[in-house]
Amino acid sequence: MKVLVAIDSSDASQYVIAEAVSRPWPSGTVFCVQSVVDIWIWTTRPELVEEAKKKTILIVAAAADELRRSGHEVVSEIQAGVPKRAISEYAKEWGADLIMIGCQRSNSLTRFLLGSVAQAVLRTAPCSVKIVRPTPQGLPVSSRGMKIVVGTDGSNCSQKAVCAVANRPWPAATLVKVISVREPSVPASDTMTVYPPDVMQEITERERGRADDALASARQMLSAAGVRLCDSSITLFGDPRNILLDEAKSWGADLIVVGSHGLRGVDRVLVGSVSESVAMHAHCSVEVIRDVAASHPG
Repeated sequence: MKVLVAIDSSDASQYVIAEAVSRPWPSGTVFCVQSVVDIWIWTTRPELVEEAKKKTILIVAAAADELRRSGHEVVSEIQAGVPKRAISEYAKEWGADLIMIGCQRSNSLTRFLLGSVAQAVLRTAPCSVKIVRPTPQGLPVSSRGMKIVVGTDGSNCSQKAVCAVANRPWPAATLVKVISVREPSVPASDTMTVYPPDVMQEITERERGRADDALASARQMLSAAGVRLCDSSITLFGDPRNILLDEAKSWGADLIVVGSHGLRGVDRVLVGSVSESVAMHAHCSVEVIRDVAASHPG
């Protein structure tokens, strides 16, 4: 596994390193600590670029050393550019499987900051992305047993998310709760159409069966992998964005794992992004598993 850890001088980035160090990883995992000196910050003071680069070198070296002391293979990459683009571009060049990037706990300001860099990475990355948020205690969540919410709807991308959780090592005593959401049978854009009762019942039953099958399939895969499952894994009705966020918060989850269709541009806007909405508004860390085979470049 190749993990790109994107950092800067912020406290949030220090938390990303602490999280990477504390959690278990598959054997043979290689890390790349990347930092991008944002050239736009220094457009009016170009003489300060070199000083910024020197500071960045020290930050990256310290982070790389911390990971090496934990027994990991580590490389580093320092660039001058625009972080919104450079992180995803280098992830593609390096062949990363996962990008880890920091974010403060969610509020109106940090949602804006998330939209500035981490959201751009989430939208353009060629691989899975983990948005890392600090806990109220300030300790890495992987330093103890974790509470993980996995969202599934039975689609290929959500199955990839379930598979990722099943195949990763997790801290001892980690507990996983699977949530399958049964969405409204009639699209919001089609509320003017009147469907016969028997048609509505057929649609509703089909949707209920899909959600139940997705839940059962996910639980079976995770159980077979030896993952400890929460007995209250459930099928719920409503908007998957709100349900995943509310359930994760009420259960006190440390991490939400969801799949992404990997759509870009107009396709992503038209389909809408449950994963992006969850990543932006969650109280905890979120890992978005991208179905690379279904994603488009650009």
